Amino acid sequence: MGEFIKVEINFSRCTGIKGCGGCVRVCPVNIFVENGSNPAVILENEDECTLCNLCVGACVHDAITIRRLYEE
Repeated sequence: MGEFIKVEINFSRCTGIKGCGGCVRVCPVNIFVENGSNPAVILENEDECTLCNLCVGACVHDAITIRRLYEE
């Protein structure tokens, strides 16, 4: 049985780096990155997430959810 982390961004709420960028500033492992011309951020190396939840607290638009998932 394995455990993994799923970080989800609600793109209809995310205003991205130019509008907010809180997740980018607080993430200690830098999994949030700019998405080119799209204003929303994207995830990179999501498996490095430490479940610190700093991004969830920093997101004023309530656009980030972190879940712990299990597979058999």
